[in-house]
Amino acid sequence: MSVGKSIHHDSAIGHVTGSSLFVDDRAKHKNEIYVGVIGAPICAGAINRIEYSDVLKMDGVFGVYTAKDVPHNNWGTIVPEQPILAFEKIGYIDEPVCLIACRDEETFNKVKKYVVIVVKEAKPLLTIDDAIAAKSFLCTANPFVRGDIEGGLKNAKHLLKGAFVCGGQEHFYMESQATVAYPLENGQIEIHSSSQHPTETQHVVAHTLGLDYSQVVCIVKRMGGGFGGKESQAAHFAAMAGLVAFKLNRPARVALTKDDDMMMTGKRHPFKNFYEAGFDDDGKITALKVSIYANGGAYVDLTPSILDRAMFHVDGCYYLESCYIEGKAVRTNQHSNTAFRGFGGPQGNMTIESIIEDMAFYLKKDAYELRLLNLYGIDDRNITPYNQTIEHNVLPEIFEKLHMSSDYSKRKKEIESFNSKKSGKLRGLSMTGVKFGIAFTTKFLNQGNALVNVHLDGTIQVSTGATEMGQGVNTKMKQIAAFAFGIPHESVVLMPTSTEKNHNTSPTAASSGTDINGGAVLKACELIMQTLRWVFHHQQNSGIVYDGIKEMPPVDPKADLTHIEFIDGNVIDKKTNKTMVFKDLLKIVYLNQFSLAGYAFYKTPDLGFDKTTHEGRAFNYFTNGAAVSEVEIDEYTGELKVLRCDILMDLGRPINPGIDIGQVTGAFIQGMGWVTTENLFYHENGKLLSHSPTTYKIPNIQDTPRIFNVELLENHTNTRNVVKSKAVGEPPLLLGSSVWTAVKNALSFRSKDKLPHITSPATNEVILMELARYE
Repeated sequence: MSVGKSIHHDSAIGHVTGSSLFVDDRAKHKNEIYVGVIGAPICAGAINRIEYSDVLKMDGVFGVYTAKDVPHNNWGTIVPEQPILAFEKIGYIDEPVCLIACRDEETFNKVKKYVVIVVKEAKPLLTIDDAIAAKSFLCTANPFVRGDIEGGLKNAKHLLKGAFVCGGQEHFYMESQATVAYPLENGQIEIHSSSQHPTETQHVVAHTLGLDYSQVVCIVKRMGGGFGGKESQAAHFAAMAGLVAFKLNRPARVALTKDDDMMMTGKRHPFKNFYEAGFDDDGKITALKVSIYANGGAYVDLTPSILDRAMFHVDGCYYLESCYIEGKAVRTNQHSNTAFRGFGGPQGNMTIESIIEDMAFYLKKDAYELRLLNLYGIDDRNITPYNQTIEHNVLPEIFEKLHMSSDYSKRKKEIESFNSKKSGKLRGLSMTGVKFGIAFTTKFLNQGNALVNVHLDGTIQVSTGATEMGQGVNTKMKQIAAFAFGIPHESVVLMPTSTEKNHNTSPTAASSGTDINGGAVLKACELIMQTLRWVFHHQQNSGIVYDGIKEMPPVDPKADLTHIEFIDGNVIDKKTNKTMVFKDLLKIVYLNQFSLAGYAFYKTPDLGFDKTTHEGRAFNYFTNGAAVSEVEIDEYTGELKVLRCDILMDLGRPINPGIDIGQVTGAFIQGMGWVTTENLFYHENGKLLSHSPTTYKIPNIQDTPRIFNVELLENHTNTRNVVKSKAVGEPPLLLGSSVWTAVKNALSFRSKDKLPHITSPATNEVILMELARYE
């Protein structure tokens, strides 16, 4: 059986040998144009004029394009307010203002300095506090309310107030934003883009150029990483390539450098969350009020949906008896922040984990005891603040198993002993959890389609709306199709994602790429299998030889032929024990003029959360997990090392355990980087200074835990998803917060009576400054 096996990633050999093709690897056409992007010199103000007449006279320059050259200049996934090229008003520094069509990149680098953007500068809003003071808001969400929150806080035995602050994060995908646009006959255009959302890219390019959607095809073979950064913002740069290709009727290429990509594109949203937490002597939360503020940047982008998911995840793994959770997003003069793995969930979840860590310090108790006490229950205490009942809750099992397998209690005592010796090093230990809701919170996005073509030699081509960005979704699609037909996975090929084969697709995001597209693949396979069973049944049991001359009856969709199974390359009737080789049956099907193709549509069932009444199901199910992290701090330098991490994840019945474990480890390390080293540093004028690998610190191999244990919980109860699997892409990232809370735990050994108060990321400087506060 293909499902449940750790087969290698379908691009593994290509990646290792360097033969995998990415967008900028596409062979350059003889008449191809290189499109360079010029950004705004300030972060707030007005564009008076753009001077480029001298540039047009230079060798190798074929045109300069500004907003005036764009037929339809506004775009946006939710609100179409963001310009393709800034016009009159500047939203943020380095915002794309004009394009230079050049012979090559070398020419662009020579001539770009001669473009002069004359501006009138205005005072920018650069922080959440600035925007709150100016009442500069992008959107406001309806609050989640349960119980008497004011009474609960007033009557609480203990009360903590504060603010949790976390910074943004650069996606740092290996392949920067890249698109090649090819003009075709009859005004059509073909777009090859590094995009998580081919349909949006198709639509934005078409709208920008004033074309019909049917005149634009977007193709995505693969991405060199995405992490959410290519969900909406890839369309922006595709439109630029499309504009130049359309204007000059020549192929056009946009391929940003890493520096330009980091300066021009949005990041994970920074958050500042104010809270009041009431609790009893045991550490049970009796009331919680949280006011979330997200920095949306200059434009709306996906911020309202990200704000929603942050609110959905403020409860974390813990039941809130009485709560009030509200959220607002502010508009600032920073790059338009966007989707990033977790999509607001990490910022919400980390808030409550920080609060519980502080409660434990306040009560002089072990934070694990408080987490266990507040966990969602199985038969009661199992309804979220948004009124969804948690089914098949395995959180108590996960926490208790991980507590045992990680030797938590023993190590806790060892750390206390180690820290008492005051050797110049501090250690800390913390366990945090994740309960991540799986589904798009925008209902209509929970849909997908798939095309499956079965060839007469027994091999299969599968096309879906899912996009491969290294996460292994194509490998899982391959396994699902092979599982359905009972054939080797080597016989299945995943085709590049293309809007002409799979239209109106949703982005590969929300951790649901495999769920939605895998569901569609399985349905498409079942349509073909119904035909195969019908033909097999008549060929074997009718007594008539159907040789392609005598007409076979049409397929009866009501016929129950499920006793005919597909196993190891054979078709077997379990009632009669009659058998036929799969490939032989295909020839009979073809000769009798039945289709060997299947197209299927899938939508996630039973979803329908009303954001006004807070009724209906918000998520299809929850992916759960927990992590125990141990850290060591150098008290003289603030240097942080992660000594050990133990993770236990509930991924249902994994389609590919090897890929899933890779996703768990990778997501955790990315989350760990967000909360420790990845500091976005800005000049006082708003310019991003940490815009390259030399100034922006992502984790490297030496930053990974010295001991790293990952285990998957066996759980076959998730009947709500394809082959009982669970999504894996985003949930483990939230466990990176265990490193940050472990830092807080370590600091508590030196803070005396002061509550450890650090922001995220907990860089060496942040840690050192906090230690200095205790002196």
